Amino acid sequence: MPHPFTPLASVPVDPRKARVHEEGWQSWSPSGAYALGDKPYRPTNDNWATVCYRPGVTVPEGAFQGEGLLALDPGDGSPVRLWAATDPLHEVPSIRLVAEGSVAEVSADGPVKEFTGTDIQSALAEWAAGLGVEAPRPAPTVWCSWYEYFTGVTEDDIHENLRAMDTLDLPIDVVQIDDGYQKALGDWLTLSGRFRSREGIADAIRARGRRAGIWTAPFLVDPASDLAAEHPDWLVEDLDGGFLHAGRNWGHDLCVLDTTHPEAAEYLASVFRTLVSEGYDYFKVDFLYAGALEGVRHSSADALTAYRSGIELIREAIGADSYLLGCGAPVLPSIGLFDAMRVSPDTAPHRRPEADDYSQPGQDPAEFTGVGRQWQHGRLWGNDPDCLMARPAVETRERWAAHVEATGGLMASSDRLLSLDQWGVETTRRLLAGDAR
Repeated sequence: MPHPFTPLASVPVDPRKARVHEEGWQSWSPSGAYALGDKPYRPTNDNWATVCYRPGVTVPEGAFQGEGLLALDPGDGSPVRLWAATDPLHEVPSIRLVAEGSVAEVSADGPVKEFTGTDIQSALAEWAAGLGVEAPRPAPTVWCSWYEYFTGVTEDDIHENLRAMDTLDLPIDVVQIDDGYQKALGDWLTLSGRFRSREGIADAIRARGRRAGIWTAPFLVDPASDLAAEHPDWLVEDLDGGFLHAGRNWGHDLCVLDTTHPEAAEYLASVFRTLVSEGYDYFKVDFLYAGALEGVRHSSADALTAYRSGIELIREAIGADSYLLGCGAPVLPSIGLFDAMRVSPDTAPHRRPEADDYSQPGQDPAEFTGVGRQWQHGRLWGNDPDCLMARPAVETRERWAAHVEATGGLMASSDRLLSLDQWGVETTRRLLAGDAR
């Protein structure tokens, strides 16, 4: 049962100048600062509410709400006030603000502490620094297959771009194969017909002096996969709301792996140990919100404990030297687990998101939330603002490149490199070579 909201503070505000920062639940959830008269970004359909926002949580009309963090600049010269979860790794209360005239009423449905600061971003940064998270290691530079080839990527595409990296003299450390190499979600070690050898392509990448990276969505399972057919007891039961996933990339419902089941946990660990043995040492793990969904698991662990244990299992399997990038992940429960974290929705070759839902792919939502979460960079992890796309077909590519550069975070190219014009090549080379990271 949901906990009732308890009043925290009544704060005098200047309605014309006050700003409120909402922290979204996971990577793709809109996060940023609004004027009191703004209408915050909210899900435009039920499926996106589950997949991209906090499942089961509805915010009343006219209210602002942060998941574990909410900051208020009263706009009258008084200090910024920040309310934060007392135990953000294990309990993430919703924190709500409703403005009535020149007073803001703040409440929460769980334990929070209050902090003050000079401005919203510095108050959030000071809170993050106080958590004592170890400073992230420097991020490698990356080429990723996703934003050119999507799920249609082939092994030959990887080889073509490997050759182009040399021809164009691009300082790329990691070549990351994204979604499309595997037969099905869950059947990570069975190849699609477009790849001949996962180990062979890793060898080819490493032979050119680069590191091999690979994408997985470790908690998602396709109902048509071999894993689902052979081990239905490895799947989380009775997910809250039925877990209907219309799939950004897959177009059908999906199941969730129960990593509290010992055999399922061993299977997932064996997948990552195998990938390491084949030469991969950079791992993008995606759609991680699924591991924190409420449902009936093998153990009695609550959803956030199960989620953290699942990520810890992956980290142990890949080893301390491998680089781990999270995406689509519940933000506060992920603290201390990752080298880098996607801090925004996906970008896209276009600016506006579908249905104007700011959790969906588009440069506008990626910029809004990426800027809103800049305070996390270097304090919780290295920020991943999502990939640079510099080919001529990309809408407002100059503006997108400027945003990616300004973050100082993980720098990844995601073009068919031979499609780049002179500006695209020079911009890609300059951003990858930059020392802002």
